[in-house]
Amino acid sequence: MPHPDERVEYELWTNSNDECGPLCDEQAAFVRSFRGHAQILERGGYARFTPHYITWYCPEAFRLTRQCQSQCINHGRYVVHAHTRHCRSRKLSLVKSLKRCCWLCRYCAPDPEEDFGEGYEGKQVVVENLRQLCVHRVANESGRPWAWWDFAMDYKLRCSMKEKKYSKACAEEVVASLGLSLEKVLACMGDPDADADNAVLSKEQEDQIGRGSRGDVTILPTLVINDVQYRGKLERTAVLRAVCAGFKEGTEPQVCLSHDRNGGCWRDEATNVRAGAVRPGARAFNGLGDFAKPSPDAVVLTQAPPGGGQSLAGDR
Repeated sequence: MPHPDERVEYELWTNSNDECGPLCDEQAAFVRSFRGHAQILERGGYARFTPHYITWYCPEAFRLTRQCQSQCINHGRYVVHAHTRHCRSRKLSLVKSLKRCCWLCRYCAPDPEEDFGEGYEGKQVVVENLRQLCVHRVANESGRPWAWWDFAMDYKLRCSMKEKKYSKACAEEVVASLGLSLEKVLACMGDPDADADNAVLSKEQEDQIGRGSRGDVTILPTLVINDVQYRGKLERTAVLRAVCAGFKEGTEPQVCLSHDRNGGCWRDEATNVRAGAVRPGARAFNGLGDFAKPSPDAVVLTQAPPGGGQSLAGDR
């Protein structure tokens, strides 16, 4: 793993859809279990995390069909792939080739249930992906970039497709509960119905294109650490080990030096925050105002009072 400086930069390409079976379940479980570690790393300035969301395109032959219209926003026009002969010029880079066809560029996601007659539509997923990108941008501007992890976890708990709660209203309640500016989030999102490019989603499309050893991002989930795609299980311990490998020797934070990265308790002196695995049978505060039984690999993040104090995890 490359380690160019004292800070690790990593990104997760994911999706707000929770109806894609095991892949969606895996991503939700990872966000829930890795949140504590991620927030410790970012609060201490040890790492910079960026979430990303893939947008897809409707093939040219289908761009006027009901299927394409239901999967895309900004008037449902399709995204031309930069590699196709319709856009690509050998004299232009991939990014310039993509911009050359921007009169057709719009943003799409597959139908969650793969049934165009019922349930949620792909364009609803695109809008929610856009909202979550803007939540991260607004949180970052407010000096709390780690709040994205709280939003992503809370949204999965409160606004599940399976419970028919995947909606704008539910998402905005989560934004408000985290103390983020809803006005700024909406301004960042722009108008999904406008016949115009969306700056945030266009940037996502550009970032999907590989550079150097990074490679194109074509599948979900994809984790990139220090500009190199991670090849391994999307699991808390394995990912923490990979992130820690990105630090120069001697610059690793305490979480990386713990003899037990598999869930040992530790405290970061710089931020006065501690985390640890929840023992079997314990109940943990879930951030939504009550206690809940966590998953077996959950990590609890707490603000430690001066001189120690009692954790939020414990029997109840």
